[in-house]
Amino acid sequence: MSIKLPKGAMRWSIVGLVIIAGAYFGYQTFVPQENEELSATPTNVSKPKKELVVRSMIVTPRELTDAITISGTLLPEEETNLAFETSGKITEIYFKEGQRVSKGQLLAKLNDATLQANLKRLKAQQQLTEDRLRRQRVLLEKEAVSREAFQEAEVALMTLMAEIEHVEAQIKQTELRAPFDGTLGLRQVSVGEFVNTSQAVTNITAVNRLKIEFAIPERYANQLGAGKKLTFTCEGDNLKRSAEVYATDTHVDTDTRTLKVRAIYENPSGTLVPGRYVQVTLTAQHFAETLAVPSEAIISEMGIDKVFLYDNGVARPVQIQKGLRTASDVQVLSGIEVGDTVITSGTMQLRTGMKVKLSN
Repeated sequence: MSIKLPKGAMRWSIVGLVIIAGAYFGYQTFVPQENEELSATPTNVSKPKKELVVRSMIVTPRELTDAITISGTLLPEEETNLAFETSGKITEIYFKEGQRVSKGQLLAKLNDATLQANLKRLKAQQQLTEDRLRRQRVLLEKEAVSREAFQEAEVALMTLMAEIEHVEAQIKQTELRAPFDGTLGLRQVSVGEFVNTSQAVTNITAVNRLKIEFAIPERYANQLGAGKKLTFTCEGDNLKRSAEVYATDTHVDTDTRTLKVRAIYENPSGTLVPGRYVQVTLTAQHFAETLAVPSEAIISEMGIDKVFLYDNGVARPVQIQKGLRTASDVQVLSGIEVGDTVITSGTMQLRTGMKVKLSN
């Protein structure tokens, strides 16, 4: 026997079933359920932080040198072209090409026959004029001649002597002599050739001492002066030689921002010749004992420089004051002490109090 429900009751039964089904679905969706993997680990225990493995160094006093290597050129201490002071025909050449000569040594001679004849004539007049002056002096003492007559004879002798000096000076101009000790270059003239004052006979170079010319960056301008030592090597020759700075230019070149410097090298054997290319090694600053760290250990932020120290397993930052900087190291004037352990790697990852482990 079947029971027939009213239509309204059936509708409300269906609505009730839908509400119950929706409530169950929402409960399953939004209410957290227990997870077997999470329930196996207590929720109140956090995972331990991983240590950062870093390299380090122990601070100890050390030697620090700021050395720069720059290119330079060898220059002669003295060098000039040799020419006669007057025109004339060359009668003698007394030197050989490449010969080493001494200061004042006669190298070549012009024809001076006319000057020599004039000098001989004046020398003969000199004897007569001196005899006449002696006689005038005796007569003056006896008051047998006037003082004016004696003075005329005296002036005549002085004039003659001046003429003799003038001719002798002209004769010297026909002689070519070495102005300083040096080595002669190639000969540019021959015997019998007529030359003038603008024509070079040869050149002479002083090679017993050589100049080394080079230019340094302007930041070293106040660190170099007379007496500063340096070493240099020549192209194709690795032998280190020593030289000494003797002068610097008066100003920095505004185009290259460099300062020109010259040093002197004693070259008594003449092994090196001017014009050679050299590599100059110059010590700008030197500290026998100072504190320094590798440049990669320093962090600069907002104008503040700092390093991280290893302190009982954690990283601790300290502010420092920098000094001399070389290619790989930086001098530390304050902020660290002897015995501190400075972290030298991973500095960009470090944070205050971070756990670290030393790899070395």
